[in-house]
Amino acid sequence: MKRRDLFRIGGLAALGAAAAACGGGGGGGGSKGSTQLQFMYWGSTFEKAAVEKMLRQYEQKNAGVKVKPLFTPDEYDVKLNTLVASGRVPDVGYVPMSMSYRLAEQGTLVNLFPYVKKYPQLAGCLPDAYLWYGHDKLHGLATANEVMLLWYAKDALSEAGVAPPPADAASAWTWDQLVQNAYKLTVDQNGKHPDESGFDPQQIRQFGISSSITYGAAWYGFLRSNGGDFADESGKRCLLDIPEAIKVFQNLQDLIYKHRVMPGPGQLAATGDDVPGTNVLLKTKRVAMVVDGHWSLLDMNQSKVGYGIGVLPTYGEPFTTTQVAGASAVFAGSKHVEEAVELFAFHNDPRYVDLFQQGLWMPQEKKYYEDQASVDAWTKNAAHPPEFRTAVVDYTRQHGVPDLRNRVKNMSAISSDVLTPALQEIESGKRPAADVLKEATPKITAMLQGWQHTQAI
Repeated sequence: MKRRDLFRIGGLAALGAAAAACGGGGGGGGSKGSTQLQFMYWGSTFEKAAVEKMLRQYEQKNAGVKVKPLFTPDEYDVKLNTLVASGRVPDVGYVPMSMSYRLAEQGTLVNLFPYVKKYPQLAGCLPDAYLWYGHDKLHGLATANEVMLLWYAKDALSEAGVAPPPADAASAWTWDQLVQNAYKLTVDQNGKHPDESGFDPQQIRQFGISSSITYGAAWYGFLRSNGGDFADESGKRCLLDIPEAIKVFQNLQDLIYKHRVMPGPGQLAATGDDVPGTNVLLKTKRVAMVVDGHWSLLDMNQSKVGYGIGVLPTYGEPFTTTQVAGASAVFAGSKHVEEAVELFAFHNDPRYVDLFQQGLWMPQEKKYYEDQASVDAWTKNAAHPPEFRTAVVDYTRQHGVPDLRNRVKNMSAISSDVLTPALQEIESGKRPAADVLKEATPKITAMLQGWQHTQAI
C-alpha cells in the first residue's frame, strides 16, 4: 500500500477473517505459563518481515511472552473498526491517525502518559511525535517520523545542465528557481521545452516536476513557508482564503496549465488512477524531480535508481511536513497491559527494527537527530546517500512542521467533505485557486473544532 493511501476505506470483504484472527480478544490464549500478545499492523512485504523479526527479538528478551503478528495489508481501518465493535482488539498495533483520536476519546486506547518516565525511549521523543487527546492524556506516538523531500533523477538533471537542488535548507531554491529549472527539465518528444516555439504539450516525454495538489503533506510546507497556515491560532477559522495561501495553490496550478512543466490529472497514470511510484518515475525519466516522502528511499535503493535528495523550494523561511505517518497505540482491551506497553516501547526502537537502516522509517527519539553516534547508527550505511544528514536529518529537526492530520480536529471529515474536492477542482484547472478557496474556506471554518492538544513531556 502506498503511504498516502493507507487510510483509504475499502470494502467490507474478509472482515470475518480479521475478527477470527484476533480470537477472543487481546492478550488471550498462549501456551500454559506464557503471556500471549497480539500485534496488528499494515505494510509492504518488506515491512512485514522486519516487524516479525522485531517481534521475535522481543520474545527472546522477554521470557514467557509470545507475540502473534496480525499482518493486515488491506482495508485496515475497516477491519480494525470491526474488531473494536466486537470487543476483540489486539494488544498493540498501528492505528490510522484520525481513527486514533476517536478511539482514544472512546476509551479504547491506553493512556500512556503514566508510563513515559518508566521508558526513556518514550520520554525522549521529538515533540511532534506525541499524540494527545487531553491534558496528560497520551494515546500513542506516530509510528515513525517521515518528512517530505525533493527527489531528483541525477541523469536527467545532468543531461539538462541543471545543478542539483540544494541539500541544505539555508541554500534552498526559491519558487522561481524551481520553475526556471523545471522548464529546462521538461521536454516534448521532439526535444523542445515549454518556452520554445513548437513545443507540444500533448506529447511531453519528460516533465520537470511533480508535486501533489491534493495531498496535504506535499503542500503544507509551502503554505507555512509563504507565511500562511491552514487555520488561525484557535484552530477554528480556516485561512486558505488569505493571499499567502492562494498564491501557493495558484503557483501549483500554474505548474500544470501555465508553465506546462508538471503533469495534470491522469497524465502519468498507466491504467486508471494508478500512478507509478516515485522510483519508477525517476528511473524511467517520466519526471525529473518529485516532491514525495522519505519512505521512497527504500524503493529507490531496491530499484537501483540514480537519485539524489534535495530540500523543498521556499518562499521565505524553509519548512517541510514531518510526522507523515499513522499512529501506534496500546489497546485498553488488553489482558496484559504492562506487557503490552513494554512491547509498544520496543516496537519502533532502531536498535531492534532494521526499517530505519534500510530507509523506510525515520526514528522518533531526539537523540537520533542530535547525537552524532546515534545519527550514524541509522544513517551511516549504503542505503543513505551522502547528502542525507543535511537534506533529511537536519532539515527535519530544524524546519519540520507536523502533518495536519495529526493536529486538526475533525480533519478526516473536513478533507473528505470539502477540502479534497476543492483541491481536485484546482488541480483540474477549471477555476483559479482564489475562486475555489474563497468558496471552500467558509465551509471548512464551519467544520473546524480547533487544534489537537499538545504539551511538553
